[in-house]
Amino acid sequence: MKKYEAMFILRPDLPEDEKNALFSQIKEEVTKNNGSVTQAAVWEERRKLYFPIKKFQEGVYYLMNFDIAPSEIVKIRHAYKLNEGILRVLVSAIN
Repeated sequence: MKKYEAMFILRPDLPEDEKNALFSQIKEEVTKNNGSVTQAAVWEERRKLYFPIKKFQEGVYYLMNFDIAPSEIVKIRHAYKLNEGILRVLVSAIN
């Protein structure tokens, strides 16, 4: 298992219940692929983007730390790209 950090930019127009469901889906994707989430929280509720992403000027920033096997990273990145509530995601290894 290796430690990773992921920063998500989520759609700002999601209602509170859909946003909470999206947070759960993000965490479940890690646990479904034999990983464990060590920390997850909203980093910034609404932040102006430097350039529009999918016609959105703002985004909700969500930060998550987790442990997972390196071979599973490709699977979770693919799942995150398919989710329309996620505008952008960056996953990086922590040393």
